[in-house]
Amino acid sequence: MNIRSDIHDRLASSLREARRARGLSLDAVAKLSGVSRSMVSQIERGESSPTVATLWNLTQALQVDFAGLLEGKPKGGIEVIRAEAAPVIAGRGTGVTIRILSAPEAVGEHEVYELMFAPGGALLSDPHRPGCREHLAVIEGRLRVESGDEAEDLAAGDTARYAADRTHAIRADAAARAILIVQDS
Repeated sequence: MNIRSDIHDRLASSLREARRARGLSLDAVAKLSGVSRSMVSQIERGESSPTVATLWNLTQALQVDFAGLLEGKPKGGIEVIRAEAAPVIAGRGTGVTIRILSAPEAVGEHEVYELMFAPGGALLSDPHRPGCREHLAVIEGRLRVESGDEAEDLAAGDTARYAADRTHAIRADAAARAILIVQDS
């Protein structure tokens, strides 16, 4: 076996083990890393060699460094995710950027996001699991939150807590920024 295929095999195995050790599905890793589910699966099966950018996104989502991914060991100490390195969820809502702030192992329990709205931006959501609640804290600007048939207008400094197991939405007339915590029951 040559060195390249040995590293390739160890990378595939370690990635799969790191994901499973954190109890994450392929979909969860894809969501947290911004790498497509199919690409994560191909890398785990040893069918694809990831780019440095892809490896960076995966190591951040799985909380391992590059060497740790090859060794299968999680990082210790203080973990810092620099602003420019935080994973971003694309294709959700209109005129809204969603940055993932929570740790990958928190998926399905409590998830923390930074929401940045352009004027007229909106995040429309289908019902989540029964008992799920959201906590929205407005940092800048004004937002309108809707949950079922109820709606409230919020200003900077306001926080709203509402049922997310029904259709819900967050809308901005002007630029705004907020922190959203999604909490399963």
